Amino acid sequence: MRGPYYLDLKENEIKKLCAQIGCDPLGQEIMLNKVKIMPLYIKEVPSPAANILKQHLLSLGGDVVVARGVVNCSQKESSVLLLGTRKHYRALVDKIAYQPWGLKSLSERLHKFLTHMGSSKPLLWSWGEKKLVLGQGTLIMGILNLTPDSFSDGGKFMDPQLAVEHAWQMVEAGADVIDVGAESTRPGYQPITAAEEIKRLNPVVEKLLELPVPLSLDTYKAEVAAEMLALGVNIINDIGGGLKDPHLPAVVARFQVPVIVMHSYFYREYQDVLVEVVDNLAEQAAIYQQAGVPCEKIVIDPGIGFAKNLQENLTLIRNLVSLKSLGFPLLLGASRKTFIGELLDLPPDKRLEGSLAAAAWGILQGVDFVRVHDVEETVRLAKVLKAVQSGGDKDDFERNN
Repeated sequence: MRGPYYLDLKENEIKKLCAQIGCDPLGQEIMLNKVKIMPLYIKEVPSPAANILKQHLLSLGGDVVVARGVVNCSQKESSVLLLGTRKHYRALVDKIAYQPWGLKSLSERLHKFLTHMGSSKPLLWSWGEKKLVLGQGTLIMGILNLTPDSFSDGGKFMDPQLAVEHAWQMVEAGADVIDVGAESTRPGYQPITAAEEIKRLNPVVEKLLELPVPLSLDTYKAEVAAEMLALGVNIINDIGGGLKDPHLPAVVARFQVPVIVMHSYFYREYQDVLVEVVDNLAEQAAIYQQAGVPCEKIVIDPGIGFAKNLQENLTLIRNLVSLKSLGFPLLLGASRKTFIGELLDLPPDKRLEGSLAAAAWGILQGVDFVRVHDVEETVRLAKVLKAVQSGGDKDDFERNN
């Protein structure tokens, strides 16, 4: 007898180990439900509902952290922390489905959450010969700025020929999609008109459409999006999240293209940044759904660096899994951002290592896209991470590479 040995395993690795041990295949699913506590945080729970949750989860083998005044209802409501496994929560869904105090609604949301968190079905986006498969590893989005004032590379690619050459270099380095933008949105940026934005894009976009990968357009203006989508742009990256131009969701719905919805409540003080960003993104995604964009064509982006301080940015990056619980593909755009400069005391052109660290964390957390300036280095990073994640299994590595 040897051990014990602590193994920090992902679900696919647990499945492999169960098979290696000789566990019955039907038993594998039972075991997977028992291996990990999944803390779930819920705010503004009426005290009677908190008591019911605690009683039920205790009976199932889990527990609930509540405020002191909950047990005798001396306080009206409390935030609660559920401590259970997926198995516990699936049973809890049924137990509270017909309970009062808002628990029926919570049961529905919890069921939806468990469905999203347990989903691993790949999602295919295709445009003729171009395609993206989401859910089989993190895709690399290369940044192409046609701007004189972007915080990191402003002015470098204003010349259309240089811009196209740089796009091809990123594709050859392994970029899965190119994101082109013609208006800087750096802190303190000066907005430009739709006409000026289109003027910057026109000499470049048609040539970029010859790339073998999809082309994303970074704009929040309906007029610009309509013009470029008519030319053949494949994806809209809306930093306004459906709020800066209320006409943009209808344009995206008309062309039925995927859209990246960025969290974009500017100049705001947060009481709880994670909770508020998750709720806000759900509301912003709903704007696009109500306009007619299918949920499978909506990607969410927490808006790292947009009116958020260092601690708020780090909190969001640390808790990317909470964002994935909304059920939409997730993009992380942390490349060369100010928070990295604050941590390392370095200017934008010296933030490669910090950008790679943020990208690595995002990849390990299962984000669907990382939006980066340094494509070649990020692609190399992703390859090594995939090899480590596959545990040396060559077939797994090649299948996901």
